[in-house]
Amino acid sequence: MAKIRPSKGHPYARILGVGGYRPTRVVPNEVILETIDSSDEWIRSRSGIETRHWANGEETVAAMSVEAAGKAIADAGITAEQVGAVVVSTVSHFKQTPAVATEIADKLGTDKAAAFDISAGCAGFGYGLTLAKGMVVEGSAEYVLVIGVERLSDLTDLEDRATAFLFGDGAGAVVVGPATEPGIGPTVWGSEGDKSETIKQTVPWTDYRDGTVERFPAITQEGQAVFRWAVFEMAKVAKEALDAAGITADELDVFIPHQANERIIDSMVKTLKLPESVTVARDVRTTGNTSAASIPLAMERLLATGEAKSGDTALVIGFGAGLVYAATVVTLP
Repeated sequence: MAKIRPSKGHPYARILGVGGYRPTRVVPNEVILETIDSSDEWIRSRSGIETRHWANGEETVAAMSVEAAGKAIADAGITAEQVGAVVVSTVSHFKQTPAVATEIADKLGTDKAAAFDISAGCAGFGYGLTLAKGMVVEGSAEYVLVIGVERLSDLTDLEDRATAFLFGDGAGAVVVGPATEPGIGPTVWGSEGDKSETIKQTVPWTDYRDGTVERFPAITQEGQAVFRWAVFEMAKVAKEALDAAGITADELDVFIPHQANERIIDSMVKTLKLPESVTVARDVRTTGNTSAASIPLAMERLLATGEAKSGDTALVIGFGAGLVYAATVVTLP
């Protein structure tokens, strides 16, 4: 029997660079109130959101990704030609095929990098990060570009009082590469498909195509059910990720949860009993919920503002439609 030669990769992987892109148009709550019966105070008290960014016609999923990825590549100190794989998490690229990752890889000038899309909603960045770590350690790519990108304004029902104020657009990217010590901890991830109706697209594309419905599909959710699940179940997952990495709450520098809702973030901080010394990402206030893009965008802002610094230990956790989730501990670039 012939023997297959084992893969040869690097002993460890870490995030080497981060980049973000937010669309130029800033949308305050006052604009949202033009189509729903609510108030600025109600929106802020329920979500913490004050503004969000909405993309224009030229700020496509691919265009925003290229901008964010270019910054991440530069921050990592490598060239696009060195990128061996491009992983894009998105639910708002409206072509079933080809994957938008292939277009992004080409526009960046990679040397025929492997490229594919994944659909894991708000947990997509964590899923992509885990895949990237595996590629570097296994040896199929030395540097992997992970992008979370969304144009959720295209999937927002502006007359839905429960969700119209939540969503924003943007792209966040990181470069994952080799390290001499662990920089990405074990991932705690999974799914609870029995709760898939909690966050969903209103109708399939085929219903709109066939004229069964007149309104373009949008994202809808059962707010209270999502809140309870995120606060109680995802706090447990976050604790599991800390334990898996051998890190205690007292040793943590930064907490970067999915930017879904500030009330959820506050409740998770309380449940996890994080000390006041831990910096908590609150990018949701000015960026809204950008699904797969929210964690890398929040990471980029914390580093850019100096609220977090290179080498800090951060707990990241994403959770959303599916229901799916992914949590891990990382060293910030």
